[in-house]
Amino acid sequence: MASVVVVGTQWGDEGKGKVVDLLTKYADCIVRFQGGNNAGHTLVVNGKKYVFHIIPSGILYEDKSCMIGNGVIIDPGVLLEEIAELNGKGLPVTPGRLLISENAHLIMPYHQMLDHAREAALSKGKKIGTTGRGIGPCYMDKVGRVGIKAGDLLDPVQFSEKLQANIEEKNFYLTKQYGAEAASFDAIKEQFEAFAEQLAPFIGNVSMELDKARREGRNILFEGAQGTQLDIDHGTYPFVTSSNTIAGNACIGSGFGPAHIDEVIGILKAYTTRVGEGPFPSELPEGDSVGDELQKKGGEFGATTGRRRRCGWLDMVVANDAVRLNGLTGLAITKLDVLSGQPRLKIGRKYTVEGEAFDCMPANIRKTALARPVYEEVDGWDEEISEVRDFNDLPQNARDYVKRIEDISGVAPVIVSVGPDREETLLLRNPFEK
Repeated sequence: MASVVVVGTQWGDEGKGKVVDLLTKYADCIVRFQGGNNAGHTLVVNGKKYVFHIIPSGILYEDKSCMIGNGVIIDPGVLLEEIAELNGKGLPVTPGRLLISENAHLIMPYHQMLDHAREAALSKGKKIGTTGRGIGPCYMDKVGRVGIKAGDLLDPVQFSEKLQANIEEKNFYLTKQYGAEAASFDAIKEQFEAFAEQLAPFIGNVSMELDKARREGRNILFEGAQGTQLDIDHGTYPFVTSSNTIAGNACIGSGFGPAHIDEVIGILKAYTTRVGEGPFPSELPEGDSVGDELQKKGGEFGATTGRRRRCGWLDMVVANDAVRLNGLTGLAITKLDVLSGQPRLKIGRKYTVEGEAFDCMPANIRKTALARPVYEEVDGWDEEISEVRDFNDLPQNARDYVKRIEDISGVAPVIVSVGPDREETLLLRNPFEK
C-alpha cells in the first residue's frame, strides 16, 4: 500500500491530468484535494480528448473510487454538467464511483457576481486575472465561517437559514459598493433544491472512506489543481489562487493524516508557462519566435478558460521552490517533445533584482516583477521523440537535458512525457512500488 500526492511545480498547466491518469492505473482511490472549476485537466486517450474541472481524472477507469475532498470548492451546476457529459460518453458516474465530501464548500451565484464586480472595480495593472468563477469569494466565506457546505444540501432548513443570511450581506456589497444587480434568494433556493436532489446520493464522509481504504491496504492517489507558484501562502501573491496548492494541503483538504503520505511527485513542464496576470521572470514576450513556437506546438491554451498561456524558458528557481515547499520525492517531466527542433535551450538558474541575487522567488511582488533570470545554455535536439517508448532511446541531448534538471533540483525523474496521448509516456519508476 502507498499514498502518493501529485502537485504542479510551476504556475499550473503542467500536465497533471495526464500524469494522474497514468498513475491511476496503479491506484485504488483517487482524491481531488483543493481548488475549484477554475482549473482543468486535459487528457488525450486513444485520440479522444477529455477535460475535467472538478471530478478526478481517475474517473476514466471504471474500477476506481474517485473522491472530491473538503478542500475543493464545488459549483454544483458545473459538477452536474461534467457528470452528464461523462455519462453521455459511456462513462457512468454513479455514487459508487464518486464520493463528495460533506465538508466541501459550495460556490454560490453571488460568489460569481462578486468576483466579476470586484475584478471590474480594479484599475489596470491591479487586476488579478481571475476566471470570474467565484473561487476567491467562496474561499473568503469559508474562512469567514459563513460558507455553505455540500452537507448543507441535505438539510433544507439549515441551507435556507445560511442562504438568507448570506444574501442579505452579499446584496449590500453588490448594490451599495459595486452598483451591481442584487442576488435573488428565491431563485437561488429553487435552483439549489434541484441540485440537492441530484447530488445527495454522492455526498458523504471522505475522510472516513480514506482511512478505511488505508487500513485495507489500498493505494491512494491525491491530485491537486494549479501549481506551487499559485499557492495563496507561498506563490507570487497576490497573483495567486485562493487555496493552498502545495502537497501539505493534500492532508488538510481530504482529512488524511500526514504520516501516511509516502511519495510526492511534482509535475514539471520542460519549459514554463503561465495564464493570467502576474510576474513571470523567464517569459518570452508575445511575438518572440521561440515563445510563439512553444505556444503553438505545445497547444498552450487554458483547459478551463481557453486563454493563451504565456510561454518561457525552463525556470529552475521556480522548480527548486517547488522541491522545497512540497518535499518532492520525484519529478514527472512533461512536454519534452515540444522542445524538439530548438537548437539551443536556456535554463534559468537564479534571478538578479536591482543588483541583488536571488536563489528563490522574492516574496516582495515589486521585486518579483523586476526579477531577471540568469541562464545557462545547453544543446537542443532535432529529432521528434513522440514515438520513443524507452528513455535510453531518446536523443543524447534530450537525456542530458533531463539529467541537468535532476542535477539542479536534486530530484530524480520518475516519469517523462513525450506526447499528449496516454501511451506517449515513459514510466521510469513507479511511486506505488516501494
